[in-house]
Parts: sequence; structure tokens; C-alpha cells
Amino acid sequence: MMEQFAKVIDCRDPYMPLIEVTLTSACNHCDTGESCGTQAVSKAFSPKVQRFFIHSPYACRLGDVLKIGVTESVLLKAAALVYMLPLVGLFSGALVGQWLSELTDFSGQSGVIISSILGAIATWRLAKWWSVKLEAKAEPQVMANLGQPLVMSHG
Repeated sequence: MMEQFAKVIDCRDPYMPLIEVTLTSACNHCDTGESCGTQAVSKAFSPKVQRFFIHSPYACRLGDVLKIGVTESVLLKAAALVYMLPLVGLFSGALVGQWLSELTDFSGQSGVIISSILGAIATWRLAKWWSVKLEAKAEPQVMANLGQPLVMSHG
């Protein structure tokens, strides 16, 4: 289970709050610091925030911190589809293009290149459609209501 913390930003219905999740990159967690170019790029494009309603088995109040979780297996399957299926389409398209060029005595490689690109695009679209269906099954779940964040006052 992949876990993340979220903040309740609206709770008209205490069991269906609007939450805000700050998405973090894995690059923000290593000790390389300022010498890492990838970390600099990651910081330029973050933090990204997602807001959505979620069903909670716990009554929530404005400002509560929730621990939410998503099943890893569905997300990993969707990621594998989006990355692997287009590669299969690319190679399959190249094989079909090669086969067609031999059938038609067309000796140029442009047919192979075009058919491989078409195969990759077609399977990429299929993979995106399929992964959206898979990710719909990966609805986040509230694992715990951690309550209000601690506020330290100097006094």
C-alpha cells in the first residue's frame, strides 16, 4: 500500500471531505543536495497539489491530517502498460512493415519506419485507455485520521 498524507480543506460532509495532497518527487529524499541536476529540475516543477473528495470512515474536521493509501499493484500494472505496450507496438509495427515491404518488393525503410511509428502510437493510445480503467479501481482509502497538526508557539 502506497501511503501519503492529506489535509482536509473542506468538510461540509464530515464523512466525504475535500482533501489536498501535495505530490512529492522521489528526488527530494536523497542527500545529494545542491549538486544534483535532477533535484533542481524536480524543484522547479513542484510542488504539485491534487484536490479531491474521498469517502472517510472517520468524521473529519477542517484542517485534519488524513493518512491515505492506494493499492500498489494496480498503479504498477497501469505504469507497466503505459511504458511496455508502446514498445511492443513499435517492434510489432516494424515487423509488419518489414513483411509488407517484402510482399510488395518495396526496398525502402520508410514503410518500416512509418508502420513502427503507427504501431507505437496505436498501442500507446490503447495503453492509456486501459490504464485509466485500471486506475479507476485504485481509489484511495483513508487509513487514519491523524487529527489537527501541532502548532508550536514561542512564548
